[in-house]
Amino acid sequence: MTTANLEIDSSNIKSMSTLKHYKLSSVTPPHADYLRRTEARMLQLKKYHKISQEYVLPIPYVCQIYHLLNLKHLEQVHGLSLNGLKVGSVSQIEPTNIGGSVKFKTSLNNSLNILRMWRQPVVEVELTLHTPYTIELSVPIYHGRKINIIFNVLPLGDNAHKLFIDIYSDLVFPKPIMQMFLHCASCITLYEDLPYLHQLADTNLPRRAKSTQSSNRDTMQLFKRYVELYGSSLEQPQSLGAVELRPLSARSQ
Repeated sequence: MTTANLEIDSSNIKSMSTLKHYKLSSVTPPHADYLRRTEARMLQLKKYHKISQEYVLPIPYVCQIYHLLNLKHLEQVHGLSLNGLKVGSVSQIEPTNIGGSVKFKTSLNNSLNILRMWRQPVVEVELTLHTPYTIELSVPIYHGRKINIIFNVLPLGDNAHKLFIDIYSDLVFPKPIMQMFLHCASCITLYEDLPYLHQLADTNLPRRAKSTQSSNRDTMQLFKRYVELYGSSLEQPQSLGAVELRPLSARSQ
């Protein structure tokens, strides 16, 4: 699955249900350039699409962003679904004009972990902040193939957001079986996330973000990048933060 630039065909974009519902649900849509970048990436992966899910959560959207960009949450929160997965060293940090990416090792220490059906015990995973609202996780699996998960976060007001999850894979496997497995896995991981998300909503996230800025922990470097670019939105009502974020006019490519 490639990340090369593509010409966007609007007729194809309209058929992508996540983006259609994202736009219909949006009270204050993110800037058009952010949407364009998300559309381009989802169009690149379109032929590998396996499932879509969406959820409305009564939690500020920045809590979801923090959660998705905190690498350690994979081992600290997902003890059931990921069954002993450990996050290792970060091998690469690459900032971009409006986001960035990190590559880091993950290991499956439990020999009974069902994920061993799909991947080696130790692989290098990539997490990418495409825009302030779009995050992608890319996991290598057997035979040089990948599973890509794109999370789109849509603010719905001060204390709510909608989460869109789209999973893609070029794995050759019976699609109905794979879809059933991915739906179950996605639901379990969200169920595990809820207490953590509510805990974040009850904390002073701007203060936590400031402590992250002064931290050198590699596992929080992508959120640190988010704070560098969009930190002012953490101090605002979340509905205002969805309208426009600083770096676009100053740093657009």
